[in-house]
Amino acid sequence: MSPLCSLLLAVALAAVPGVRGNCPEPASLKRADGTRTCAKLYEKSDPYYDRCCGGAELSVEPGTDLPYLPSGWNNAISSLVVAPRCELTVWSSRGKAGKTHKFSSGTYPRLEEYRRGIFGDWSNSISSLYCRCPPAGPRP
Repeated sequence: MSPLCSLLLAVALAAVPGVRGNCPEPASLKRADGTRTCAKLYEKSDPYYDRCCGGAELSVEPGTDLPYLPSGWNNAISSLVVAPRCELTVWSSRGKAGKTHKFSSGTYPRLEEYRRGIFGDWSNSISSLYCRCPPAGPRP
């Protein structure tokens, strides 16, 4: 297959809602006790969507504010999933500095597809984050 055909196929798959590869559904982001998880971050992505969201996994609870990521996670995130009604704000430098991007609820199997400035992308570029979810309202 020519490189142009491969590129067009990748763009078409990225544009199709629901292409999430090996990543979990956003609505399934819950702990064993049923409490909500704001986001899950993964160190592995791949040109093939069925191999994304692999490797080490970091669960982020609602309200988590990490100006400095845990050891081994700085500039290591390449896939992520954000729970419904949540928003993950990321920065390219430690201490919440540098470029910023907000990921709303959804599956992001290849952060290479999300631009960070003119020449960069968000794969292996996240150095700090804040994850927020509005409190769940009372159920009728």
